[in-house]
Amino acid sequence: MADTSAPLNRPYDLLIVGGGVNGAGIARDAVGRGASVLMVEQDDLASYTSSASTKLIHGGLRYLEYYEFRLVREALTERERLLKMAPHIIWPMRFVLPHSKLVRPAWMLKAGLFLYDHLASNMTLPKSRAVDFRTHSSGRPLKDDYTKGFIYSDGWVQDSRLVVLNALDAAERGADIRTRTRLIKATRSNGLWQAELEDRVTGKTTHVQARALVNAAGPWVARLLAETLNIPNSKSVRLVKGSHIIVPRVFDGPQAYIFQNPDKRIVFAIPYEQNFTLIGTTDIPWNEAPGKVGIAPDEIKYLCESVNRYFKKDVKESDVVWTYAGLRPLYDDASANASAVTRDYVLDLDTQDGAPLLSIFGGKITTYRKLAEHALEKLAPVLPAVAGVSWTATEVLPGGDIGEGGFDAALARLGRAAPWLPAATAWRLLRNYGSRVYEIIGEATSLKDLGEVLGGDLTTREVDYLIEREWARTGEDILWRRSKLGLHLSEAEKQKVSDYVQQKTA
Repeated sequence: MADTSAPLNRPYDLLIVGGGVNGAGIARDAVGRGASVLMVEQDDLASYTSSASTKLIHGGLRYLEYYEFRLVREALTERERLLKMAPHIIWPMRFVLPHSKLVRPAWMLKAGLFLYDHLASNMTLPKSRAVDFRTHSSGRPLKDDYTKGFIYSDGWVQDSRLVVLNALDAAERGADIRTRTRLIKATRSNGLWQAELEDRVTGKTTHVQARALVNAAGPWVARLLAETLNIPNSKSVRLVKGSHIIVPRVFDGPQAYIFQNPDKRIVFAIPYEQNFTLIGTTDIPWNEAPGKVGIAPDEIKYLCESVNRYFKKDVKESDVVWTYAGLRPLYDDASANASAVTRDYVLDLDTQDGAPLLSIFGGKITTYRKLAEHALEKLAPVLPAVAGVSWTATEVLPGGDIGEGGFDAALARLGRAAPWLPAATAWRLLRNYGSRVYEIIGEATSLKDLGEVLGGDLTTREVDYLIEREWARTGEDILWRRSKLGLHLSEAEKQKVSDYVQQKTA
């Protein structure tokens, strides 16, 4: 592994503030071009927006209604690339779109899907088609009022793992990744950034220098500029809260559903963690300070009502077993409606005093890799260290080299290599770690060799791997971001995981 980290007495080429998908993607791309990179994140990787998405790798079908053709084309192109880069954590999914006479006419849906299929020049997924729900299996969960609709393709992603794998690849290529580390202040001096960092666990402060700074702070992007860097900026971010609910499985089958509401918004119902259905999202303007947010009772009611217009089986508010919410930091394009605010991104470069500052406004998880590429293209004229050839479009993420035949063939190979692994555990491990599962298994020849079972099928060997390789420092990191095992474990088991992690990281 090449060591491109900066010696103590030399500046980093790039200091990245923010450990969400954009920050991690930029760190990976930059270090792969030979730059020395330091990325700091005030909490855990993907603690905020990047773990609170609807978990879709998609072009954004509804963005066509707002004429976002460039964004949709770029996102559809990226969808194909990401499916190849990380086939363990990203996979195709078919979406069922019932036609409702109360919202958009059928011809509009058909035209939109035709355009959606053909904006993707490299599309390998099945194209859209019309279906009759009276005869097609996807119609079984739907009320009898809905007789016709469409099916189209998009992708599913384990969003927080996507962030971790980008950070892991960056670290293995030599980047310095520091979680739970906050930028206290940074000033320009003699063409360099002089930055003060605080370790939020120990309280210790350190000083570093960098030739350029990337503000990838997501919901904090404007606050970082105004309060931490004291730099005026004409661009602004618009925070929109998106909330989701998880309920026991509402329908059978691998397909997801996309429902149109009378308010013209759409809500997804997606198979989740084998036994559950994920429903979301809302779009609520947020005018308070950024940070952790939660779902409001009226949002739960809205999401239940949205799916109950379509499903035979009612979803009640009392069915909700878990919720999550996040703030989407959208570029403020002055749209009156939160749902109409652009999901495109804007990169703002400030080269005052010879120390470049690149601030990222907006973006979506599907286009993070392309955003990183564009960010470095913008920096390259003033930061030669990142002017190397673009390389990330064809390089798999850690664990993505699962071999020929796709996931099913890789699962069969894992079954032959470790026949003692229960089938459900083998599936989960391969879905989370891809080929890196063999690093966890090591020389084990039985379940006992993986250590104590802390809950469900989570062993101390797996937890140790997450602590040593993936920056996990709390039970929450493991149960809700490195995995979604928090949905499957009892309170006592979750406490046992937390206690073990605390003991290992003390």
